Amino acid sequence: MNRNDINWTGYIPAITTPFTRDGAMAWDDLARQLEWYVEQRMHGVVLAGTSGEWFSMSEAERAQLFAESARTIDKRITVLGGCNAYTAAEAIRHARAAEKAGLDGILLTPPPYMVPSRRELLQFYQDVSDATDIPICIYNWPRGCVVDMDTELLGELADIDHVVAIKNSTPNFAGFLEGLYALSDKVRYFNVPTSALGADLVALGRGDGLMGAGGVLGSDHPDFWRLIDKGDKEGAIALGARDRVIMKAWFNKDFAGNFGSAQAILKTALRLRGVPAGYVRRPLLDLTPAEVEQVRATLTGLGIETGAA
Repeated sequence: MNRNDINWTGYIPAITTPFTRDGAMAWDDLARQLEWYVEQRMHGVVLAGTSGEWFSMSEAERAQLFAESARTIDKRITVLGGCNAYTAAEAIRHARAAEKAGLDGILLTPPPYMVPSRRELLQFYQDVSDATDIPICIYNWPRGCVVDMDTELLGELADIDHVVAIKNSTPNFAGFLEGLYALSDKVRYFNVPTSALGADLVALGRGDGLMGAGGVLGSDHPDFWRLIDKGDKEGAIALGARDRVIMKAWFNKDFAGNFGSAQAILKTALRLRGVPAGYVRRPLLDLTPAEVEQVRATLTGLGIETGAA
């Protein structure tokens, strides 16, 4: 497989997983939330990513999340399943659940916490590829996984049979650009910034989109890419600037929340917009009333109407 075997492009956010206040899965809210993403013209969604709190879900819950979401989306947009795990054996079980559900592919970080070596990382992804036929997007996520995979390693990983895409969330932008130019002819390459530079890169045929988090600005996110396709660079840059407002207000440079967890911030913003995103599951905690008002103020400043949280 390679980049030409898939059509993933544009804005594909890692969405939140709706839980009730007591931590139960809120399946009806999930269906309504997914419909909102379709209505907002997202190019796709990622399930059970970092924003989706994969780390607090059971294996059975993740498999059901994949199945329920696939039924709701019904092939209208791209759906990827987050298969992050500490071992290849567990990641393979998640990947097989995604394949059984009919998802379009999987997103997979290195095993978190343990800081695997280059040889161990290559074997980890090779093991997952060998055990399933589903397309794989490698996720370089240094903040959550401690390792920052460089272009040479990502190039070796791109040669693994089922690897078709890379989501590169390195804080090293020079390294990001190096990987973009070295690998984008072989795999789809995501996390191009929604800025003037990003618009120029896409216009040059470099980069395939952004796998962001939450999608709280709705159609603003995917329309950045659509406007570029139409040749409206100024319009695209204006939409991208709105995204940077919330990134600066809510998150720091390594994507951690400025107040509360990133997941709680995203869920609060979505609820304020009337999207049934649910609440975080412990050990994460929901925002305080004062923090909720900080999120509301940012949305209101962007001209977005808000309701009860």
